[in-house]
Amino acid sequence: MPASKVWVTTLTVGAIAAVTVLAVQAGKGPHPTAASSRPSASPSAGASPAPTKSARPAAVPESSGTGRRIVYALGQKRVWLVDAGEAARRTFAVWPGTVSPDPGTYTVSSRNMATTGSDGVQIENIVYFTAKDGINIAFSNAVDGASPPPAEGKRTGGVRMRAADGAALWTFAETGTRVTVVE
Repeated sequence: MPASKVWVTTLTVGAIAAVTVLAVQAGKGPHPTAASSRPSASPSAGASPAPTKSARPAAVPESSGTGRRIVYALGQKRVWLVDAGEAARRTFAVWPGTVSPDPGTYTVSSRNMATTGSDGVQIENIVYFTAKDGINIAFSNAVDGASPPPAEGKRTGGVRMRAADGAALWTFAETGTRVTVVE
């Protein structure tokens, strides 16, 4: 075997050994979780605090009707996904826009997989259910996971939530699904 082939073979074996050692060491180190790799928004002055999970889920408001529905409580800034058997399949806190729907019963009128919100933020899982004063009101989540306060002076009807909650609501909220808004 010529010297150049021996040299290339030696370098190749050495490189494979080095990569193997590094791979073994990496396998022994800490492993990041999906949550640690997600971007997070830093709340700015005057921003609403991030929704928090409580130890015990909040009960579905009694005044929200019956049957399969989405319940949005304005005062609690919370949404419930309620199945036909009256069980809350999921509940989560939300960040409302500057224009809120009036209490009442609505239906999901349309859905949009992704767009840019009126505040310039890329959003997904958009579920429209009413309009007020010319502003569409819809549930959605920011693609980057941010939850900034609405831009100063902007009129927005987006009810924002965390990405996982947005995905769950998107799956639950087919066109025609009832949405009950309570105080």
